Order: sequence, then C-alpha cells, then structure tokens
Amino acid sequence: MAGGKSTPKKDKAVKASSGMKVKASQILIRGISTYKAGINVRGLATLFALCPGEVYFTKRKTSHGKMRTYINVKPAEKTAK
Repeated sequence: MAGGKSTPKKDKAVKASSGMKVKASQILIRGISTYKAGINVRGLATLFALCPGEVYFTKRKTSHGKMRTYINVKPAEKTAK
C-alpha cells in the first residue's frame, strides 16, 4: 500500500458459476456471506464442494420471509465398468 492508498481485496468472489464441473474440496465461493451452503457444500465464509459434480443455485424463502441463495453440487454419475 504505497503512498497510503489502499486497494480492495480481489480474492472475495464467486469462483464457480452454475453448470461448472467441480472437484471435491474445490472452493466455490470465498468471502461472500450472501450465499449459503446447500447440498454437498460446506463452510461459512468460504464454501467448498464435498464431492465432484456440477454446480447449481437454488433460492428459498426463510421462515422470516427473506430470500436466500444456496449453492449446491449435483454429484457426478459414476461410470459402470
């Protein structure tokens, strides 16, 4: 921060968009609290995938009437041998 000028952090963002294929433990969202963990996703500020698959988003209303956006991972289908 030369000269007293501060720059905003660039690492806080959505890392995986809807329809993307992700690996297990891949970071999906970092530092954004507006998205909540859904199916096959864990974490609070940094959300990560629990299994490999495809990302999708859902919206649900809470008991207080507020809309929440959840990030989910649809598990990849296993190939039969």
